[in-house]
Amino acid sequence: MRSIGAELNPEARLGDLGIASKHLVAIARALSIQAQVVILDEPTAALSHKEINELYDLVELLKTQGKAILFISHKFDEIFHIADRYTVFRDGAFVGDGKIADLNEDDLVKMMVGRSVDQIFPPRQHQKGKPVLEVSGCAHPTEFENINFTLHEGEILGFYGLVGAGRSEFMQALFGITKLSQGEITIDGKPHPIHSPADAIEAGIVYVPEDRGQQGTIRPLPIFQNVTLPSLNRTSRNGFLQLANEFALTREYTKRLELRAASLDVPLATLSGGNQQKVVIAKALTQKPKVVIFDEPTRGVDVGAISEIHDFIESLADEGITVIVISSYLPEILTLSDRILVSRIGQIVEEFEAEDATDEKIIFAAVH
Repeated sequence: MRSIGAELNPEARLGDLGIASKHLVAIARALSIQAQVVILDEPTAALSHKEINELYDLVELLKTQGKAILFISHKFDEIFHIADRYTVFRDGAFVGDGKIADLNEDDLVKMMVGRSVDQIFPPRQHQKGKPVLEVSGCAHPTEFENINFTLHEGEILGFYGLVGAGRSEFMQALFGITKLSQGEITIDGKPHPIHSPADAIEAGIVYVPEDRGQQGTIRPLPIFQNVTLPSLNRTSRNGFLQLANEFALTREYTKRLELRAASLDVPLATLSGGNQQKVVIAKALTQKPKVVIFDEPTRGVDVGAISEIHDFIESLADEGITVIVISSYLPEILTLSDRILVSRIGQIVEEFEAEDATDEKIIFAAVH
Protein backbone atom coordinates (compact mmCIF):
# COMPACT_ATOMS: atom_id res chain seq x y z
CA MET A 1 0.00 0.00 0.00
CA ARG A 2 2.94 2.33 0.63
CA SER A 3 4.09 1.80 -2.94
CA ILE A 4 0.89 3.47 -4.22
CA GLY A 5 0.71 6.14 -1.53
CA ALA A 6 -2.16 4.52 0.40
CA GLU A 7 -1.94 5.70 4.02
CA LEU A 8 -4.31 3.12 5.49
CA ASN A 9 -4.28 1.01 8.63
CA PRO A 10 -3.74 -2.59 7.44
CA GLU A 11 -5.87 -3.83 10.35
CA ALA A 12 -8.91 -1.70 9.43
CA ARG A 13 -12.06 -3.51 8.29
CA LEU A 14 -12.56 -3.09 4.56
CA GLY A 15 -16.30 -2.53 5.06
CA ASP A 16 -15.57 0.53 7.21
CA LEU A 17 -13.54 2.26 4.48
CA GLY A 18 -14.82 4.77 1.93
CA ILE A 19 -15.14 4.01 -1.78
CA ALA A 20 -11.81 5.67 -2.66
CA SER A 21 -9.93 3.70 0.00
CA LYS A 22 -11.53 0.46 -1.18
CA HIS A 23 -10.24 1.21 -4.69
CA LEU A 24 -6.73 1.64 -3.27
CA VAL A 25 -6.93 -1.68 -1.44
CA ALA A 26 -8.10 -3.44 -4.62
CA ILE A 27 -5.20 -1.94 -6.60
CA ALA A 28 -2.70 -2.89 -3.87
CA ARG A 29 -4.05 -6.44 -3.94
CA ALA A 30 -3.53 -6.62 -7.71
CA LEU A 31 0.03 -5.34 -7.38
CA SER A 32 0.79 -7.81 -4.59
CA ILE A 33 0.68 -10.62 -7.16
CA GLN A 34 3.02 -8.69 -9.46
CA ALA A 35 0.26 -7.81 -11.93
CA GLN A 36 1.55 -6.26 -15.14
CA VAL A 37 -1.90 -5.26 -16.42
CA VAL A 38 -4.32 -3.36 -14.14
CA ILE A 39 -7.95 -3.05 -15.27
CA LEU A 40 -9.89 -0.15 -13.72
CA ASP A 41 -13.63 -0.46 -14.43
CA GLU A 42 -15.49 2.85 -13.86
CA PRO A 43 -13.13 3.58 -10.94
CA THR A 44 -14.32 7.16 -10.33
CA ALA A 45 -17.98 6.32 -9.76
CA ALA A 46 -19.06 7.86 -6.42
CA LEU A 47 -15.68 9.55 -5.89
CA SER A 48 -15.28 13.22 -4.96
CA HIS A 49 -13.34 15.63 -7.18
CA LYS A 50 -10.35 15.45 -4.83
CA GLU A 51 -10.42 11.63 -4.81
CA ILE A 52 -10.63 11.56 -8.63
CA ASN A 53 -7.48 13.70 -8.88
CA GLU A 54 -5.74 11.38 -6.42
CA LEU A 55 -6.71 8.43 -8.62
CA TYR A 56 -5.25 10.23 -11.64
CA ASP A 57 -1.96 10.61 -9.73
CA LEU A 58 -2.04 6.91 -8.87
CA VAL A 59 -2.55 5.92 -12.52
CA GLU A 60 0.46 8.04 -13.49
CA LEU A 61 2.50 6.35 -10.74
CA LEU A 62 1.53 2.89 -12.02
CA LYS A 63 2.58 3.93 -15.53
CA THR A 64 6.02 4.98 -14.28
CA GLN A 65 6.31 1.51 -12.70
CA GLY A 66 5.80 -0.02 -16.13
CA LYS A 67 2.22 -1.26 -15.55
CA ALA A 68 -0.23 -1.37 -18.45
CA ILE A 69 -3.54 0.29 -17.53
CA LEU A 70 -6.91 -0.59 -19.05
CA PHE A 71 -9.21 2.26 -17.97
CA ILE A 72 -12.94 1.71 -18.64
CA SER A 73 -15.05 4.88 -18.48
CA HIS A 74 -17.95 6.76 -20.06
CA LYS A 75 -16.55 10.10 -18.91
CA PHE A 76 -14.76 12.03 -21.62
CA ASP A 77 -12.66 14.22 -19.32
CA GLU A 78 -11.19 11.09 -17.71
CA ILE A 79 -10.43 9.44 -21.03
CA PHE A 80 -8.69 12.51 -22.43
CA HIS A 81 -6.84 13.11 -19.14
CA ILE A 82 -5.49 9.59 -18.67
CA ALA A 83 -5.44 7.61 -21.90
CA ASP A 84 -2.71 7.34 -24.53
CA ARG A 85 -4.90 5.24 -26.81
CA TYR A 86 -8.63 4.54 -27.01
CA THR A 87 -10.93 1.69 -28.01
CA VAL A 88 -14.69 2.16 -28.47
CA PHE A 89 -17.26 -0.62 -28.00
CA ARG A 90 -20.93 -0.31 -28.91
CA ASP A 91 -23.62 -2.95 -28.25
CA GLY A 92 -20.97 -5.50 -27.38
CA ALA A 93 -18.97 -5.00 -30.58
CA PHE A 94 -15.67 -3.30 -31.42
CA VAL A 95 -16.19 0.02 -33.24
CA GLY A 96 -12.74 1.58 -33.53
CA ASP A 97 -9.46 2.49 -31.85
CA GLY A 98 -6.51 4.83 -32.21
CA LYS A 99 -4.39 7.45 -30.48
CA ILE A 100 -6.10 9.95 -28.18
CA ALA A 101 -4.01 12.73 -29.73
CA ASP A 102 -5.73 12.11 -33.08
CA LEU A 103 -9.28 12.33 -31.63
CA ASN A 104 -11.63 15.03 -30.36
CA GLU A 105 -14.83 14.75 -28.32
CA ASP A 106 -17.13 15.16 -31.33
CA ASP A 107 -15.45 12.22 -33.07
CA LEU A 108 -15.82 10.11 -29.95
CA VAL A 109 -19.53 10.94 -29.63
CA LYS A 110 -20.14 9.86 -33.23
CA MET A 111 -18.34 6.57 -32.64
CA MET A 112 -20.40 5.91 -29.50
CA VAL A 113 -23.69 6.71 -31.24
CA GLY A 114 -23.02 5.07 -34.58
CA ARG A 115 -26.51 5.06 -36.05
CA SER A 116 -29.86 6.78 -36.14
CA VAL A 117 -32.31 5.61 -33.51
CA ASP A 118 -35.17 6.34 -35.91
CA GLN A 119 -34.03 3.37 -37.99
CA ILE A 120 -34.41 0.99 -35.06
CA PHE A 121 -37.61 2.00 -33.30
CA PRO A 122 -40.55 4.10 -34.50
CA PRO A 123 -41.21 7.35 -32.58
CA ARG A 124 -43.91 7.24 -29.92
CA GLN A 125 -47.12 9.23 -30.27
CA HIS A 126 -48.65 10.43 -27.02
CA GLN A 127 -51.16 12.74 -25.36
CA LYS A 128 -50.03 14.39 -22.11
CA GLY A 129 -52.65 14.58 -19.37
CA LYS A 130 -52.96 16.41 -16.05
CA PRO A 131 -50.04 16.70 -13.57
CA VAL A 132 -49.73 13.60 -11.36
CA LEU A 133 -46.38 13.84 -9.59
CA GLU A 134 -44.46 17.00 -8.70
CA VAL A 135 -40.98 16.91 -7.17
CA SER A 136 -39.62 20.14 -5.69
CA GLY A 137 -36.18 20.87 -4.18
CA CYS A 138 -35.40 17.25 -3.30
CA ALA A 139 -31.92 16.55 -1.93
CA HIS A 140 -29.85 13.88 -0.21
CA PRO A 141 -26.69 14.65 1.82
CA THR A 142 -24.34 12.67 -0.48
CA GLU A 143 -26.18 11.53 -3.62
CA PHE A 144 -28.15 14.38 -5.25
CA GLU A 145 -29.46 17.91 -4.77
CA ASN A 146 -32.11 20.33 -6.04
CA ILE A 147 -34.15 17.81 -8.05
CA ASN A 148 -37.24 19.43 -9.59
CA PHE A 149 -39.67 18.11 -12.22
CA THR A 150 -43.36 17.50 -12.92
CA LEU A 151 -44.86 14.32 -14.39
CA HIS A 152 -48.15 14.15 -16.26
CA GLU A 153 -50.74 11.45 -16.69
CA GLY A 154 -49.82 9.09 -19.51
CA GLU A 155 -46.32 10.54 -19.90
CA ILE A 156 -43.07 8.56 -20.19
CA LEU A 157 -40.17 10.49 -18.66
CA GLY A 158 -36.69 9.29 -19.56
CA PHE A 159 -33.82 9.73 -17.07
CA TYR A 160 -30.34 9.51 -18.54
CA GLY A 161 -26.95 9.85 -16.90
CA LEU A 162 -23.63 8.08 -16.57
CA VAL A 163 -22.47 5.95 -13.64
CA GLY A 164 -22.51 8.06 -10.47
CA ALA A 165 -24.97 10.61 -11.87
CA GLY A 166 -27.46 9.98 -9.03
CA ARG A 167 -30.35 8.66 -11.17
CA SER A 168 -31.11 5.43 -9.32
CA GLU A 169 -30.28 7.01 -5.97
CA PHE A 170 -32.97 9.65 -6.43
CA MET A 171 -35.58 7.14 -7.62
CA GLN A 172 -34.88 4.93 -4.62
CA ALA A 173 -35.45 7.95 -2.40
CA LEU A 174 -38.68 8.72 -4.27
CA PHE A 175 -39.77 5.16 -3.46
CA GLY A 176 -38.80 5.55 0.21
CA ILE A 177 -35.81 3.16 0.24
CA THR A 178 -33.52 6.00 1.32
CA LYS A 179 -34.49 9.24 3.04
CA LEU A 180 -34.62 12.72 1.54
CA SER A 181 -32.86 15.43 3.55
CA GLN A 182 -35.15 18.09 2.06
CA GLY A 183 -37.76 18.64 -0.64
CA GLU A 184 -41.46 18.05 -1.24
CA ILE A 185 -43.33 15.36 -3.19
CA THR A 186 -46.84 16.15 -4.38
CA ILE A 187 -49.30 13.55 -5.70
CA ASP A 188 -52.42 14.78 -7.52
CA GLY A 189 -51.87 18.28 -6.11
CA LYS A 190 -51.51 17.20 -2.47
CA PRO A 191 -48.23 16.98 -0.48
CA HIS A 192 -47.43 13.34 0.25
CA PRO A 193 -44.36 12.73 2.48
CA ILE A 194 -42.65 9.44 1.65
CA HIS A 195 -40.61 7.83 4.42
CA SER A 196 -40.80 4.17 3.35
CA PRO A 197 -41.74 1.98 0.37
CA ALA A 198 -45.11 1.42 2.07
CA ASP A 199 -45.74 5.20 1.93
CA ALA A 200 -44.78 5.24 -1.76
CA ILE A 201 -47.05 2.32 -2.64
CA GLU A 202 -49.92 3.96 -0.74
CA ALA A 203 -49.28 7.13 -2.79
CA GLY A 204 -49.44 5.10 -6.01
CA ILE A 205 -45.69 4.86 -6.77
CA VAL A 206 -43.99 1.53 -7.51
CA TYR A 207 -40.35 0.78 -8.37
CA VAL A 208 -38.96 -1.91 -10.69
CA PRO A 209 -35.30 -2.09 -9.55
CA GLU A 210 -32.16 -2.28 -11.66
CA ASP A 211 -30.82 -5.41 -9.94
CA ARG A 212 -33.74 -7.82 -10.10
CA GLY A 213 -31.70 -10.65 -8.51
CA GLN A 214 -30.82 -8.70 -5.36
CA GLN A 215 -33.65 -6.18 -5.10
CA GLY A 216 -36.61 -7.46 -7.09
CA THR A 217 -37.04 -11.21 -6.60
CA ILE A 218 -36.56 -14.16 -4.28
CA ARG A 219 -35.16 -16.60 -6.82
CA PRO A 220 -35.79 -19.92 -5.00
CA LEU A 221 -39.50 -19.10 -4.56
CA PRO A 222 -42.01 -20.00 -7.29
CA ILE A 223 -43.30 -17.43 -9.76
CA PHE A 224 -46.69 -16.98 -8.11
CA GLN A 225 -45.22 -16.27 -4.66
CA ASN A 226 -42.88 -13.65 -6.12
CA VAL A 227 -45.73 -11.88 -7.91
CA THR A 228 -48.11 -11.86 -4.94
CA LEU A 229 -45.57 -11.05 -2.23
CA PRO A 230 -46.60 -7.36 -1.86
CA SER A 231 -50.31 -8.23 -2.22
CA LEU A 232 -50.90 -10.70 0.60
CA ASN A 233 -53.84 -8.66 1.89
CA ARG A 234 -55.61 -9.36 -1.42
CA THR A 235 -54.78 -13.07 -1.56
CA SER A 236 -55.51 -14.06 2.04
CA ARG A 237 -58.59 -14.48 4.18
CA ASN A 238 -58.69 -14.30 7.99
CA GLY A 239 -54.90 -14.41 8.06
CA PHE A 240 -54.54 -17.46 5.83
CA LEU A 241 -53.20 -17.41 2.27
CA GLN A 242 -55.64 -18.59 -0.38
CA LEU A 243 -53.70 -20.50 -3.04
CA ALA A 244 -56.43 -20.05 -5.64
CA ASN A 245 -56.36 -16.27 -5.14
CA GLU A 246 -52.58 -16.18 -5.49
CA PHE A 247 -52.67 -18.08 -8.76
CA ALA A 248 -55.55 -15.97 -10.10
CA LEU A 249 -53.74 -12.69 -9.37
CA THR A 250 -50.49 -14.00 -10.82
CA ARG A 251 -52.22 -15.30 -13.95
CA GLU A 252 -53.95 -11.95 -14.50
CA TYR A 253 -50.69 -10.00 -14.73
CA THR A 254 -48.29 -12.57 -16.20
CA LYS A 255 -50.70 -13.31 -19.06
CA ARG A 256 -50.71 -9.65 -20.00
CA LEU A 257 -46.90 -9.62 -20.01
CA GLU A 258 -46.80 -12.83 -22.08
CA LEU A 259 -44.67 -14.64 -19.51
CA ARG A 260 -43.12 -17.83 -20.85
CA ALA A 261 -42.92 -20.53 -18.16
CA ALA A 262 -43.87 -24.19 -17.84
CA SER A 263 -46.16 -23.30 -14.92
CA LEU A 264 -46.61 -20.60 -12.30
CA ASP A 265 -45.25 -22.77 -9.49
CA VAL A 266 -41.77 -23.37 -10.93
CA PRO A 267 -38.88 -21.62 -9.13
CA LEU A 268 -38.20 -18.15 -10.49
CA ALA A 269 -34.51 -19.05 -10.91
CA THR A 270 -35.40 -21.45 -13.74
CA LEU A 271 -36.63 -18.59 -15.98
CA SER A 272 -34.63 -16.59 -18.51
CA GLY A 273 -33.52 -13.07 -17.63
CA GLY A 274 -36.30 -11.53 -19.72
CA ASN A 275 -39.02 -13.63 -18.07
CA GLN A 276 -37.63 -12.92 -14.60
CA GLN A 277 -37.91 -9.22 -15.43
CA LYS A 278 -41.53 -9.72 -16.46
CA VAL A 279 -42.23 -11.27 -13.05
CA VAL A 280 -40.72 -8.22 -11.30
CA ILE A 281 -42.91 -5.94 -13.43
CA ALA A 282 -46.00 -8.04 -12.73
CA LYS A 283 -45.30 -7.84 -8.97
CA ALA A 284 -45.18 -4.05 -9.16
CA LEU A 285 -48.37 -3.77 -11.20
CA THR A 286 -50.43 -5.77 -8.71
CA GLN A 287 -50.40 -2.58 -6.63
CA LYS A 288 -52.43 -0.73 -9.31
CA PRO A 289 -50.02 2.22 -9.37
CA LYS A 290 -50.32 5.75 -10.71
CA VAL A 291 -46.55 6.05 -11.29
CA VAL A 292 -44.21 3.21 -12.31
CA ILE A 293 -40.42 3.68 -12.09
CA PHE A 294 -38.43 1.35 -14.36
CA ASP A 295 -34.71 1.29 -13.47
CA GLU A 296 -32.74 -0.20 -16.42
CA PRO A 297 -35.82 -2.24 -17.49
CA THR A 298 -34.09 -4.23 -20.26
CA ARG A 299 -30.62 -4.81 -18.79
CA GLY A 300 -29.56 -8.42 -19.28
CA VAL A 301 -32.57 -9.49 -21.35
CA ASP A 302 -32.63 -10.76 -24.93
CA VAL A 303 -33.63 -8.73 -27.96
CA GLY A 304 -37.11 -10.25 -28.20
CA ALA A 305 -37.87 -9.51 -24.56
CA ILE A 306 -36.61 -5.94 -24.99
CA SER A 307 -39.22 -5.31 -27.69
CA GLU A 308 -41.98 -6.87 -25.58
CA ILE A 309 -41.06 -4.82 -22.50
CA HIS A 310 -40.95 -1.63 -24.57
CA ASP A 311 -44.41 -2.37 -25.99
CA PHE A 312 -45.73 -3.02 -22.50
CA ILE A 313 -44.29 0.21 -21.08
CA GLU A 314 -45.95 2.16 -23.89
CA SER A 315 -49.26 0.37 -23.24
CA LEU A 316 -49.12 1.47 -19.59
CA ALA A 317 -48.71 5.09 -20.67
CA ASP A 318 -51.56 4.72 -23.17
CA GLU A 319 -53.77 3.67 -20.23
CA GLY A 320 -52.92 6.91 -18.40
CA ILE A 321 -50.26 5.53 -16.05
CA THR A 322 -47.24 7.79 -15.60
CA VAL A 323 -43.90 6.08 -16.32
CA ILE A 324 -40.29 6.94 -15.45
CA VAL A 325 -37.59 5.05 -17.37
CA ILE A 326 -33.99 5.15 -16.14
CA SER A 327 -31.63 3.73 -18.74
CA SER A 328 -28.00 3.86 -19.83
CA TYR A 329 -29.05 2.67 -23.29
CA LEU A 330 -29.61 5.75 -25.45
CA PRO A 331 -31.82 4.10 -28.10
CA GLU A 332 -34.14 3.00 -25.29
CA ILE A 333 -34.35 6.50 -23.81
CA LEU A 334 -34.94 8.15 -27.19
CA THR A 335 -37.50 5.57 -28.28
CA LEU A 336 -39.69 5.46 -25.19
CA SER A 337 -39.50 8.96 -23.77
CA ASP A 338 -41.89 11.86 -24.29
CA ARG A 339 -39.46 14.02 -22.33
CA ILE A 340 -35.86 13.40 -21.23
CA LEU A 341 -33.99 14.64 -18.16
CA VAL A 342 -30.19 14.35 -18.09
CA SER A 343 -28.43 14.12 -14.72
CA ARG A 344 -24.79 14.61 -13.86
CA ILE A 345 -23.09 14.51 -10.46
CA GLY A 346 -26.42 14.36 -8.64
CA GLN A 347 -28.11 17.24 -10.46
CA ILE A 348 -30.49 17.57 -13.41
CA VAL A 349 -28.49 19.52 -15.97
CA GLU A 350 -30.69 19.42 -19.10
CA GLU A 351 -34.27 18.75 -20.17
CA PHE A 352 -35.28 17.81 -23.72
CA GLU A 353 -38.63 17.29 -25.38
CA ALA A 354 -38.61 14.09 -27.44
CA GLU A 355 -38.71 15.92 -30.77
CA ASP A 356 -35.65 18.03 -29.85
CA ALA A 357 -33.50 15.26 -28.36
CA THR A 358 -30.58 13.68 -30.21
CA ASP A 359 -27.87 11.24 -29.17
CA GLU A 360 -25.23 13.94 -29.45
CA LYS A 361 -27.12 16.46 -27.32
CA ILE A 362 -27.80 13.95 -24.56
CA ILE A 363 -24.26 12.59 -24.36
CA PHE A 364 -22.83 16.11 -24.46
CA ALA A 365 -25.06 17.13 -21.53
CA ALA A 366 -24.14 14.01 -19.55
CA VAL A 367 -20.37 14.47 -19.79
CA HIS A 368 -19.92 18.26 -19.58
